Amino acid sequence: MAEIKTQATDANVQEFLEAAEPARRRADGLTLAEIFHEVTGEEPVMWGPSIVGYGSYHYVSPANPRTQGEWPKTGFSPRKAKLSIYGLKDLPAGAKLLPQLGKYTEGAGCVYVNKLEDIDLEVLRRLITIAYSRTDDSSE
Repeated sequence: MAEIKTQATDANVQEFLEAAEPARRRADGLTLAEIFHEVTGEEPVMWGPSIVGYGSYHYVSPANPRTQGEWPKTGFSPRKAKLSIYGLKDLPAGAKLLPQLGKYTEGAGCVYVNKLEDIDLEVLRRLITIAYSRTDDSSE
């Protein structure tokens, strides 16, 4: 069985966020950390070198069921080009609500946002709640 390459680490989330570039990405990342913590009640954990995750669940790849492991229920990365937000579209309830988020694009496993001003933060909070409610056997 192949394991997911991105694993939880003990890296310091605050240091990672404070080092994000450019300054706008750093500010948005710190704001997202506050929102995710407020909604989930979880302390953030670094997953790999660049994902700030909240909670975890057992993931099985739909493309290759032999690829599985732990993955954050939800999280984000303040990448240089855009904010990547994870877990928002994985469940049907989240996919249904996603069009109300605002201006975003989709990747294979995440939603990309240019800046927080482009999205509705209340809708984001609802999407985080849906993603965080996931259980290991979530299929809906």
